[in-house]
Amino acid sequence: MSDLDPEAVLPLLRGRLGTPYRFVASCPSTQRLLAENDPEGATAVTEYQSAGRGRLGRTWLAPPGRAILCSVLLRPTVPVARWPELSLVAGEAVAAALRRETGLPAELSHPNDVLVGGRKLVGVLPEASPGRVVLGVGVNVNQTADELPPDAAKPPTSLRVELGRELARAPLLAAILLELERRYDAWQRGAPPGGPAGAILHS
Repeated sequence: MSDLDPEAVLPLLRGRLGTPYRFVASCPSTQRLLAENDPEGATAVTEYQSAGRGRLGRTWLAPPGRAILCSVLLRPTVPVARWPELSLVAGEAVAAALRRETGLPAELSHPNDVLVGGRKLVGVLPEASPGRVVLGVGVNVNQTADELPPDAAKPPTSLRVELGRELARAPLLAAILLELERRYDAWQRGAPPGGPAGAILHS
């Protein structure tokens, strides 16, 4: 049994993101598990992606059972011209959730990587199509140092490497989804994309 099975994750969710929740052991990409007519908040999660993608066409590979690999469906109501800001919204949300859950000084590296001490911990990739954005998130959680790619564009790390211990992934995923929801909703109300969830822009 995986610690990202619905039975492990659904009781921890405290918002609308994460519902419906789809989990598969492996797939080419979690983005392909989200249908055109799925509601906002639909989330697809896997243990292993055979064709996961990062920015600029790079691949995103992780050993099975080590990372958080998910896609979240959003249907923004703000003008399409603002949708690229979602990279910052999501990156800041993931960084904030990881800071709170682990104590590590995770920070956003513009536009959509989350780093610890200059080492890449998280990749975020929003892909827009008419009426929706699918937000792909990959978090290095329990990889050992020798399981991280040696030829990555940025030096990689994982929560396990930084903390010296393994972590349960379900609470981390639930925290990320909740923080993402808070910041996404605040952004739609007018908050700056890189600001805290309660901040509102006044013109």
